[in-house]
Amino acid sequence: MGSFFAGNFVILRGFSIRHLDYCLPQIFIKFPQGIRLMEIPKQKANSVHLTDSDYAAHPAETLLHEFGSSMNGLSHEEVTRRHRRYGYNEPMRDKEPGILIQLLSRFKNPLVIILFIVAIVSLFMGQMVSAILVAGMAVISVLLSFIQEYKANREAKKLVELVSAKASVIREGIQHEVNIRNLVPGDIVYLSAGDIVPADIRVISEKDLYINQATLTGEPFPIEKTAEQATPKSDSINEMTNIAFMGSNIVSGTAHGLVIRTGPDTRFGQLATRVSGQAVETSFDIGVRDFVLLVIRFTIVLVFLLFLINAVLKGNIIEAILFSLAVSVGLTPEMLPMIITVNLSNGALGMSKKRVIVKKLSSIQNLGAMDVLCTDKTGTITLGDVVLQKHFDLDGNESDEVLRYAYLNSYFQTGLKNLLDLAILKHGSLSIEGFNKVDEMPFDFQRKMMSVVVEREGKHILISKGAPEEIIRRCGRYEANGVVKDIPGHIPKRIMAMCDGYRNQGFRVLALAYDKPKNKKSYSEKDEKALILKGFMVFLDPPKPTAKKTIETLQKYGITLKVLTGDNELGTKKICSDVGLDVSGIMSGEMVEKLDDSQLGEMVEKTSVFARLNPIQKERVILALKNNGHTVGFLGDGINDAPSLKKADVGISVANAADIAKETADIILLKKSLFVLSDGVVEGRKTYANILKYIKMGASSNFGNMFSMVGASIFLPFLPMQPIQILLNNFLYDMSQVAIPTDNVDEESITKPTPWDVDYIKKVMVFFGPISSLFDFITYGVLVLFNAAQPMFNTVWFLESLATQTFVIHVIRTQKIPFLESRPSRALLLTSFLIVGTGLFITMSPIASFFGFVQPTQNYLLIIVAIVIIYLVLVQLLKTWFVKRYGWMGEKRALRHEK
Repeated sequence: MGSFFAGNFVILRGFSIRHLDYCLPQIFIKFPQGIRLMEIPKQKANSVHLTDSDYAAHPAETLLHEFGSSMNGLSHEEVTRRHRRYGYNEPMRDKEPGILIQLLSRFKNPLVIILFIVAIVSLFMGQMVSAILVAGMAVISVLLSFIQEYKANREAKKLVELVSAKASVIREGIQHEVNIRNLVPGDIVYLSAGDIVPADIRVISEKDLYINQATLTGEPFPIEKTAEQATPKSDSINEMTNIAFMGSNIVSGTAHGLVIRTGPDTRFGQLATRVSGQAVETSFDIGVRDFVLLVIRFTIVLVFLLFLINAVLKGNIIEAILFSLAVSVGLTPEMLPMIITVNLSNGALGMSKKRVIVKKLSSIQNLGAMDVLCTDKTGTITLGDVVLQKHFDLDGNESDEVLRYAYLNSYFQTGLKNLLDLAILKHGSLSIEGFNKVDEMPFDFQRKMMSVVVEREGKHILISKGAPEEIIRRCGRYEANGVVKDIPGHIPKRIMAMCDGYRNQGFRVLALAYDKPKNKKSYSEKDEKALILKGFMVFLDPPKPTAKKTIETLQKYGITLKVLTGDNELGTKKICSDVGLDVSGIMSGEMVEKLDDSQLGEMVEKTSVFARLNPIQKERVILALKNNGHTVGFLGDGINDAPSLKKADVGISVANAADIAKETADIILLKKSLFVLSDGVVEGRKTYANILKYIKMGASSNFGNMFSMVGASIFLPFLPMQPIQILLNNFLYDMSQVAIPTDNVDEESITKPTPWDVDYIKKVMVFFGPISSLFDFITYGVLVLFNAAQPMFNTVWFLESLATQTFVIHVIRTQKIPFLESRPSRALLLTSFLIVGTGLFITMSPIASFFGFVQPTQNYLLIIVAIVIIYLVLVQLLKTWFVKRYGWMGEKRALRHEK
């Protein structure tokens, strides 16, 4: 697997990879002055050539010696040498292509390729101006989309740095905080709950270490890792009981480990290399691709048909080829890549100003399509500022001894400190003099408790705190007035009734118990039995004053809020009721567990609050909602939220979340707030609405032009427009669409979820396309009636076609009455009139003859104005019927599950 050198001592703050092509952020320095430990002896770089089985079988001391690792770390010069030799700790070492390569790669778009093929053929046939116009459209589309996305990506990288993963590394005896990509083989890392393993690591020491390896094995349940030597029978990951692999995450416990492989040499890196480039397509990506393929298929069929008709009826093959190629350009939505990129980029930048970081542009559409949001209550519905209100013994009296034991438990535990731990530590600084930590049993989501063992005056004390029902279940005795007694049968019920009384008032309750076991070197969960119940702690995390209004705002946007929490039913019910959520159908984790998938699918529609859920049960609820046709968002920030974040259509986390949650999410909130999230939803829907405007207009115009061109080719003795005129028309029309991303969006267009729906776009195409063709045929008829010669015919239809295509955006952009009830952006309005004015100017200028135009008479101009006005009025009238029948944003389909 390669040669690896000695390393550094590192305390890992967090690292994770969700997507195989995820680019890790830059270096952060937390301790600029550093912490000097001792002088570093010069080290000789040793090479290690071992398999995973060898690493598992060798004693930790031997491996440390072979890697030449030291608690003092490496010199900066040595680190630099190793980076040059082995690269950075990234799954794939592909360098980001240069700006020129990124720009050239955009020319691979099938729409752009079609344009360049047409340009090359035009040039080959001596049509220089046509070739320039077609190539110009392609280049403008590529340049605009590239510039906008380059700017957005540059800003996104700056924003992602705000929530990047870091590691504390000791080099030259000084502790620094650096990016995990700078880890090298031989580093010593410290892992704790919430971290993702940053490389392949041989565990050297550990305490109750449980790791989830689902990223590599698909097995959802955590497995235990130890520091003991192992003799694996195969090369299977599951056989390596003392190796933690890159990409897995720490569920509970702590460990120190030796980095044995980094980057592409890790198991995860090898997998990343094999599947690199296989990015998962979102529904948005698939929808855009299907639309493009639909247009291309129509275009190919039409171009071939037009060529045959004109070649046979007109007898000029060269002219037929040029005309067909020009029509293909007119039917191609070449500005679609630019419109999509600019809209998504503007949306991402707009969301960043509202403290929402978008990690992947296409997730903006998923956020806009979201109609169900699942979230924990802590920090979203509640303030997230937990305060210890009371600490009392079993007689209900305030007890300093209960507080002291709770303080010792929270102070000495090394796992991920939650809000309750922090509340205990903030309540008051107590002296721990005379107490020394012996061992601990970290918190996990099955036990719902944690314990520490401390030593004082040579005697051990085991202190446990956790959910009352779990603590009481492990207690055989209780302490009252300093006397320890056996627990009679009726006591647990009386105690739980007291706990429930607090929970009904919205408080959170923890129970505290202890034992004084015989001294021994280490303890485990098996020692958490026959405990002595000592007392309780009561915490308050009040609802946010803005929670009720924010929930109403989400509901206004068609988003149903569902609370998925690990807290008990009573407290959850009280808090949710206070903020206006329907709690009539609250479900517990136990109830979820008893239902099959079909039954759960029915219950999730009726239930708004789920309590006492474990991670697997949360995941089941989300999958049930998705199977019912919902687009589901999940907001989570804990270790146990990672599976749900992955399964949701859009995973949402916060800047101060656990690393596994933060890196799994698609979208990061810099502030854990539903109000901030609702702003993000609005931006997402605005972005999608503007993209859909271009697609609706392009689909209807292109489909209409198909009928028009076929009809004109069959019945007219000449071409309705010369190839160069078609290309000029299309060039000007495309320029009028550049301002769409700046357009205003109606409130009605963002009040409902809007999933991508190609079938709906087909309906728009089939319904509005023939209307466009109808007025093209009316124009033909008027011109034939007036015996217009070919130059005048070409000129008038050029102006009519340009005006109808350009101005119809103002009808298509809104379901309301344009201008009166819904105003376009100033840029879109000015661009529309400027483009039509430019077309009119060309036909009346000295260069008109160059394009085959003649100056239109006043009567023809009046006819064009009349046709355009009647066309726009008719589209508006028929649009009203279409909206009633099919909706305006595809929302009828989006709400199918409500029927």
